Amino acid sequence: MATKNQMMRWTALLSAALATVLTGGAVPASGAEPKPPAPATSHPATAPQSGTVPAPDAAPLPGTTALSPAEPGATAGHGTPGGPTDPRGMIDPAAPDAPADPGAPGAAGVPAGQPSLVRGDPRHFGAQIFKGKAFDTCQAPSAATMRAWHRASPFGAAGVYIGGRGRACPKQKHLSPGWVRSVAWQGWKLLPVYVGSQSPCVIAKNKRKFRMSGKHPYGQGKREGLDAVRRAQQLGMAKRSAVYLDMEAYRYKRKGCADTTLRFIQGWNSAVRARGYVAGYYSSANYGIAHLERARAAGARGLPTAVWFARWHTRPSVNGERNLHPRAWQPHRRIHQHTGNVKRTYGGHTVHIDQNLVDAPVAVFG
Repeated sequence: MATKNQMMRWTALLSAALATVLTGGAVPASGAEPKPPAPATSHPATAPQSGTVPAPDAAPLPGTTALSPAEPGATAGHGTPGGPTDPRGMIDPAAPDAPADPGAPGAAGVPAGQPSLVRGDPRHFGAQIFKGKAFDTCQAPSAATMRAWHRASPFGAAGVYIGGRGRACPKQKHLSPGWVRSVAWQGWKLLPVYVGSQSPCVIAKNKRKFRMSGKHPYGQGKREGLDAVRRAQQLGMAKRSAVYLDMEAYRYKRKGCADTTLRFIQGWNSAVRARGYVAGYYSSANYGIAHLERARAAGARGLPTAVWFARWHTRPSVNGERNLHPRAWQPHRRIHQHTGNVKRTYGGHTVHIDQNLVDAPVAVFG
């Protein structure tokens, strides 16, 4: 005959078994109370910055910083807006997406009310930030050269050209998933660049054969944005990685050309963000960047999260560009390419490079 204590033990076991069935097999640990999921939050572009970097959920490689999704104001966690499992992709509240309808407010050439300054710390939605000196070069150097440069050069990041029909060095001798893993372990941060279709009024003659179509530029931009993400994924660059669209100088004061080009950029950005990546944009400060700033001031939507501006023969500064509103694309959203087409030798290895000052998102590795 069962004792009173045995009866109480059996009752407890039956209750636990029933709980297991009702909760799909998940039983809370002894003494722990299940916590309801936290409500999804969004963050205004003008949110104050803390001045300190909370510990990340998964430690980034040295030289990068990321906010933890567990911290107040961060939305990069699994299942949260902008997180790795969020079907909506990368959410940048400071850069609202452009409408698919070319005549809707916020599309190219159509004012959309109050313009966004594209402000806010990208770490709030999962980006990793690098601050320091970087170089970019047409042909990714060998792993041995990268190792020697990491020891001897002032650079901590490198721009690599991962794809696009307009890429000047389509046959990359070294760029591969293995190369990316190798240089990441050496300590390098990477700035992936995609040279896709160029503006209909691109200035450089050698880029004119890559001009975009004027019929459906938004759709063409989306297709190439998806290709950019595929290329990044093939190289082992994970979600929350930045990918920068390279748009060479074009005559943006021609309205029809400017609208077509912006429409392409908006489509490219929307596709990149939809796949959980950070959309960046590279161009000449006096052309593509000036056009982007004009579009921003007019209320355009679907703008990039980060801008990479080329202005040579000037003091390196991410904050001093005269063709950008001083408070736009801030903080940690800018790169200044200040020197171009120079040869530099470190550790016995010579490379033909451009030089940059960076305070912006970079690639994230697995």
